[in-house]
Amino acid sequence: MRALVFTGPGVVEIREVAEPEVGDGEVLVHVVTSGICGSELHGVRTPGFRVPPLVMGHEFAGRTDEGTQVIVNPILSCGACDVCGMGLRNVCRKRQIVGVHRPGGFAERVAVPREAITAPPVELDWTAAGIVEPAANAVHAWSLAGAPAGARVGVIGAGAIGLACLQVALSGGAGGIEVADHAESRRAIARSLGADAAVAELTGEYDVIFDAVGAAVTRERSLALLRPGGVAVWLGLAEAVAGFDAAGLVRGEKRVLGSFAYTDADFATAAELVGGWDLSWVGTFPLIEGAAVFTTLMNGHSVPVKALLTP
Repeated sequence: MRALVFTGPGVVEIREVAEPEVGDGEVLVHVVTSGICGSELHGVRTPGFRVPPLVMGHEFAGRTDEGTQVIVNPILSCGACDVCGMGLRNVCRKRQIVGVHRPGGFAERVAVPREAITAPPVELDWTAAGIVEPAANAVHAWSLAGAPAGARVGVIGAGAIGLACLQVALSGGAGGIEVADHAESRRAIARSLGADAAVAELTGEYDVIFDAVGAAVTRERSLALLRPGGVAVWLGLAEAVAGFDAAGLVRGEKRVLGSFAYTDADFATAAELVGGWDLSWVGTFPLIEGAAVFTTLMNGHSVPVKALLTP
């Protein structure tokens, strides 16, 4: 079968690979749509815990042998530790991720544990199905922030996660939402989706700021622009450096929350939400074009905001 394979630093290739072996407790998923994540672009540019050769792809949906539409929750946890017992499988110390630690959805077929698949409450169109996983990240971040209806919200970064944060905040009744991004094309998309303003840099004061970039400068801005007692939720992973004013955090009694992935409940909520979203910012491409699309995005091209590959 065909797959998009990460073969070395900065390189992905379409290759013929062996059919997946379906083990006990696993299900074969015939992939229909699989999203390219910013973390994968970064991981191929700067290899770390993604080790080539690897079939990546952790944002995917497809059908079972029986024809049932399923969405894959790629987080595999031990299910037995104290953290899992608290319902926090996403931060299980022994977690693994489909498409990182085992072959993922950039292929025609993939074997996944049965507990990783879920059927949406109603069958989704395939664009929406392919967006459930990134949408779940935004649902989780909104929940961590306290689902603050009426809040003044800032979003830094209008990539897929930032736009998902915008749409979740809109559905959650935010009082006003401003989005910052350096690309005017992405700012225009944010406005079209309902942002009150979309600018190159946030100004003013906010109750909640979602940092969907994760650079030292964006983390610093997320804290500097919070009102006293406000909360910054950090989703982005561009850099390890924080770069913020810790004394200002203390004196303003501000809060910073890390947001990694999502709980099972967040994933289910995302599956309910995405069917009603405007997804005009998502582009769909055949898997055979995956290497070219991936490389273009990796080299800084900002359109489409989100690319889905379709085997």
